[in-house]
Amino acid sequence: MDRYVELVRAKTLTGALSPATAEVYARDVATFARLAGPDRVLDDLTGEDVDAVLLAFARKPDERRRGAAETSGEGAGTQSASSQGRFRRSVSALFKHAALSGWVQLNPMPAATVTARERGGLRAERRALTREQAEGLIGAARSPVEEPARRRDQRTEARDALIVLLLTTVGPRVSELVRANVEDFYTNDGVRYWRIFGKGGRTRDVPLPADVAETFDAYIEGRAASEEKALLLSWRGRRLARGDVQAVIDRVQQRVEPGRRRGVTPHGLRHTTATHLLADGTDMDAVRRVLGHSDLSTLGRYRDELPGELEVAMRAHPLLRGRRGGGNGQNPAEGGVDGSPG
Repeated sequence: MDRYVELVRAKTLTGALSPATAEVYARDVATFARLAGPDRVLDDLTGEDVDAVLLAFARKPDERRRGAAETSGEGAGTQSASSQGRFRRSVSALFKHAALSGWVQLNPMPAATVTARERGGLRAERRALTREQAEGLIGAARSPVEEPARRRDQRTEARDALIVLLLTTVGPRVSELVRANVEDFYTNDGVRYWRIFGKGGRTRDVPLPADVAETFDAYIEGRAASEEKALLLSWRGRRLARGDVQAVIDRVQQRVEPGRRRGVTPHGLRHTTATHLLADGTDMDAVRRVLGHSDLSTLGRYRDELPGELEVAMRAHPLLRGRRGGGNGQNPAEGGVDGSPG
């Protein structure tokens, strides 16, 4: 297992894997080894043994959902179907490599029968927020916060506001956000840009909305002097980790009005960015470039359904505009746009 993890991490040096993906593989492989048992031999594992490990993983509490679950008042529960599917893919990749390398004589995965079936799509905290929920979260992040128990150099409200606004309006991956450095932000012709270092060694330059750029400037101006180049720092001056970002979101959510509050993950805010840009008619290729997708087809998985959008679409039907006082006001009797009879 250790040799395999070393090989996976080595792929980050060539850009074949992102560091975040490599760490997911490493974590899953370590979990598989722990659940299989310390005295087992890799070549002795059968399909039934793999099934037992997959079931044991499925029953494990999902620690990543704890923050969002506490915000919504629910328990963390067991592993989601998507997490189970990811874990199975990690184990499958391990045994595929083991078979090619001669570590095992037979790949047991074809004989493993346990699979996770996703029902109802994404769980709630990974889906896009509605417009009202997103505006409530942004409003709470930007509202003044009294932290009398902390010294001025320990206050984090400016940083927390920047985290929420970047996630909600730009939609970076959480790994891209925590890897960001101050030097990655620059100004060109009066517009603030963020050079995002994404998956596979690809970069993209995304212009920040004016409000987000102002929040960025306020955060940089007010944060304590530090030799650390990271953008997001703890009050102790250390780079934030992925789990810290979820904690920030949960903390801001506590200040949102209950009627507009819903637990959400950083990935759910990435869905929020894509969904609302597309719903507002933004060009699909522009949204793809903002999110850093290499393929336009990937964008479809980030476009979530919004309540009432079908009703709005049908009320503004392009073939019926101008009737009953709506649309562009053109009278159907006046003919087409070229002046010809309708």
